[in-house]
Amino acid sequence: MKAPQEEVPPAATAGGAAAVDVPAARSGARRGRERPAPPSWLAMTFLLPALLLLGFLVVYPIVYSVIRSFFDASGGSFVGVDNYTGVFKGHDNLVAVRNTAIWVVVAPTVVTIIGLVFAVLTERIRWATVFKLVVFMPMAISFLASGVIFRLVYQQDPDKGVANAALVALHDTFAQDTTYPGAGPRTGGDALVRADGGAVVTSGSFRAGQSAFVPLLKIQQQYLPKDAAPAAQPPAAEPGQLAGTVWFDFTRGGGGQRNVPNAGETGLPGVRVEAVKDGKVVAKATTGADGTFTMRKVPDGTYTIRLPEDNFTAAYRGAEWLGGTLITPAIIGSYLWVWSGFAMVLIAAGLAAIPRDALEAARVDGATEWQVFRRVTIPLLAPVLMVVLVTLVINVLKVFDLVYIIGGGDPNANVLALQMWTVSFGGGNDQGAGSAIAVLLFVLVLPAMLFNIRRIRQERK
Repeated sequence: MKAPQEEVPPAATAGGAAAVDVPAARSGARRGRERPAPPSWLAMTFLLPALLLLGFLVVYPIVYSVIRSFFDASGGSFVGVDNYTGVFKGHDNLVAVRNTAIWVVVAPTVVTIIGLVFAVLTERIRWATVFKLVVFMPMAISFLASGVIFRLVYQQDPDKGVANAALVALHDTFAQDTTYPGAGPRTGGDALVRADGGAVVTSGSFRAGQSAFVPLLKIQQQYLPKDAAPAAQPPAAEPGQLAGTVWFDFTRGGGGQRNVPNAGETGLPGVRVEAVKDGKVVAKATTGADGTFTMRKVPDGTYTIRLPEDNFTAAYRGAEWLGGTLITPAIIGSYLWVWSGFAMVLIAAGLAAIPRDALEAARVDGATEWQVFRRVTIPLLAPVLMVVLVTLVINVLKVFDLVYIIGGGDPNANVLALQMWTVSFGGGNDQGAGSAIAVLLFVLVLPAMLFNIRRIRQERK
């Protein structure tokens, strides 16, 4: 006996068919109602204001500068490539080219190295965040303000310039000099000493066992040491010794006897004294607080007492940072202060992305920290380091503010960006030559920009 077959209700069948067919119908209806992508002319309509602004602010100045670079200062005569060849003629232009080359080679390289060192070291200290904040803080200051700051830092006077104050303190720690700039002997027939070039020598000669008077004049009060004592009579010289006194032979209020230490006259401490015979120094001594000195173990013979020239030169006052020799390195130093934080932050981000497994594997294999850094960390950081380096090269080619403020118009500090402004608007009034320098800078920057764009695209892929 067969089991009764269950009949499917027609409604269910119809409903099921309907249930299957309706979504398809709805889907087709939706596809029918979908609209194609907006036409390109509509997108261009919305982009047109931005394109016009971009063309007015970027494209037009570039094109106009290229055209203007082929004309003379007045803009009325076509001169061809004379403006471009003129960039490499003349002292100021050649100094600007040389300094720009120094900037491009030195500044980005040193900033990248400092940023790398800071980034690696901050991974090993607890207060890394505070350190990064302090190092990055100069980026928040404008180049104009940074230039003003370092203009003060590089002041020649150690009482004003921090750099020279540090140098003088370091110098005086190891070599404390006492000098009397401008001091000299008395002139006239009764003078016991005379000038010999920059040095001071006695008019007469002395033998071992004798004492000498060495009076000096024209000493400014500011150069008298605080430990200077009243001038004393020369000590009694024993056989084989030469003694004497070097003092400021001036009695306030007048009076007193010449060429003899009087009451109220000051001894000159720290003066270097030499016994000279036939141009050779036989013995040396340094005066005490009261100006007296004693040279021992002096052979028999006749000697002249000499105070060397360095007793009368100005004391060490630091380096001339804003002079012709150090001005470019000094400005580069201020650039390092500003941009080291930028390099450190980017490199630190690259370090954070390095797989720790690679570093640990190298350490497990027995590599030292230096080997891990040189053979693992640096190769993995190479893309980041290259981006930082190229970005800094682009920035260095445009450097203007620091050179203008710190250099103060010194032609020895000139770079191409500053020379472009000087030639065009800073008194040269030759916008043809200035445009040529601008185009040259654009051509120099362009390869670095293309390299950065290509690197970014490769990283996205």
